[in-house]
Amino acid sequence: MATRQGGKVSPSTSDDRVQRNLKTRHVTMIALGGCIGTGLFMTSGSTIAKAGPGGALVAYAAMGLMVYFLMTSLGELATHLPTSGSFAAYNARYVDPALGFAMGWNYWLNWAITVAVDISTAALLIQYWLPHTPGWIWSLLVLVVIFLINALTVSTFGETEFWLSLIKVVTVIVFLVIGLAMICGIMFRPAVGLGNFTYKDAPFVGGFPAILNVFLIAGFSFQGTELIGVTAGESENPGKAVPKAINDVFWRILLFYILSIFVIAALIPYTSPNLLSSAEGDIAMSPFTLVFQRAGLASAASVMNAIILTSVLSSANSGVYASTRMLYALAKDHYAPAFFGHTTRHGIPMASLVATLVVSLATFAASIFGQRIYMWLVAASGLTGFIVWIGIALSHYRFRRAWVVQGHRVEELRYHAKLFPLGPILALILCIIVIGGQNIEAFVNWNWQEIGVTYISVPLVLALYLGYKIRHHTRIVPLETMDLSGDPESP
Repeated sequence: MATRQGGKVSPSTSDDRVQRNLKTRHVTMIALGGCIGTGLFMTSGSTIAKAGPGGALVAYAAMGLMVYFLMTSLGELATHLPTSGSFAAYNARYVDPALGFAMGWNYWLNWAITVAVDISTAALLIQYWLPHTPGWIWSLLVLVVIFLINALTVSTFGETEFWLSLIKVVTVIVFLVIGLAMICGIMFRPAVGLGNFTYKDAPFVGGFPAILNVFLIAGFSFQGTELIGVTAGESENPGKAVPKAINDVFWRILLFYILSIFVIAALIPYTSPNLLSSAEGDIAMSPFTLVFQRAGLASAASVMNAIILTSVLSSANSGVYASTRMLYALAKDHYAPAFFGHTTRHGIPMASLVATLVVSLATFAASIFGQRIYMWLVAASGLTGFIVWIGIALSHYRFRRAWVVQGHRVEELRYHAKLFPLGPILALILCIIVIGGQNIEAFVNWNWQEIGVTYISVPLVLALYLGYKIRHHTRIVPLETMDLSGDPESP
């Protein structure tokens, strides 16, 4: 596989490279499972409570459309040049090397911190059944298991994610079948119908401000879709796997979210305090739990706790994989010490894996011994997903312009993004709106601490970008001289 050095492609040696052993079904299920998590199982109910059933549906549909454009943009880039560096490599090559440096390090730090949050959450979920056991033991045990999965082979990671994702997918399908049956009165009588969609102020509650608020929540629910780009570097056939993951999976994800919110809104009125309680982590108040209980499943809370635990484990597992591969790619691009680019004979960048888990462990320790430090660390990773999406939109827009400027035809590309240039421009604008609207109240009240906690990831990326740019005197890559060569080994 080819790697980049300072924006140029150079051949890898026979050693120290990752291996393309992820099957198409792995990539497809990783993409599907990446979006189905606690955002759907827990916080989807709160969106209905805040904006009403109509407002929640509009917000998720709009955000889903934006993410679809982003995924097609990433798909065009990833099929042309599949690399573990993904969007960070594209930022460096098609925009500015300093941007690739900033995005890569910020993404690595984001996932390393998020893994610490996930293992803490996993411990709380396990304590649901074993309340008298110390949580830190379970967190460390989860971290060890995830290390072993990622330390073996990439196919071990892929297979684990396949089955964890399948559990979530089956759960959502069963939920939808039972929920629709209750609405129509097919299996459960009397039929619930759609009365809750016109109950009191429904379907739209709180007007446009409420929809915007839910729009932000919906954005976080779709975080992780960019992992498709990272897996492209280890896919057996990225030219086939990536487009399939985008075209087949995204609409299913969108369908799952839209239909799930439709079912929840029909069965539970937006005024129910249970919907807000679920967002606070109360498994018993999860809309999925409530619906299963109404259908007669007595152990619904325990079942949903187990399913949400698999979601958290999947998130942590994917997070370790993504951050490890990003640090590996940074080393290959000379943005990180070279030893992070070394791999085992099975293609695992072990030094990068260990470094990632050390940061995760340090962050976890901070959650126990230094709550204030932990709060700022978690805040530093809060907006990373949206910032990454901005980078993807920029990279794709400039790549496609350079492609035409240098005399190529769009038909030469293996995969074509939809509605260019509208897609990346729309995604860029909406991401900026979402980032700016994260905490408007803090600006209205000039609460500097709140502003800092909410937006710290923005100055962090700017500091990395400007620091590298000033030190290395990088410039925006001209369209006429941009390196548009693809991966010679890509099928």
